[in-house]
Amino acid sequence: MAKLSTDELLSAFEELTLIELSDFVKAFEEKFDVTAAAPAAVAVAAPAGGDAGAAAAEEKSEFDVILEAAGDKKIAVIKEVRGLTSLGLKEAKDLVDGAPKPVLEGVDKDAADKAKAALEGAGATVTLK
Repeated sequence: MAKLSTDELLSAFEELTLIELSDFVKAFEEKFDVTAAAPAAVAVAAPAGGDAGAAAAEEKSEFDVILEAAGDKKIAVIKEVRGLTSLGLKEAKDLVDGAPKPVLEGVDKDAADKAKAALEGAGATVTLK
């Protein structure tokens, strides 16, 4: 197959439907054993915004889950961060190494509590703001 230029690839993608493009991304991820972290992060963040409106008005409805320290079990914490955020291995490791950093932002209380419990179960120190 001849090498296609970026413009040719973009032209080909413009002709695809969203479903066809989604199928292509899945096939690409499987073929090259990679993940599209940015679109996944958007998909994770979208439901959280909808749930925040259902919380009681008097109570704080959006929380940030902040990783303060990884603790002794750094690998387990990296795995939990990847599970919560859909980040790639390198991005999750960089987040854990750079603690204190936010893992999730603007999520509802239930999601924040579950994330905190999962991270603390892996040995991390976590705060909710």
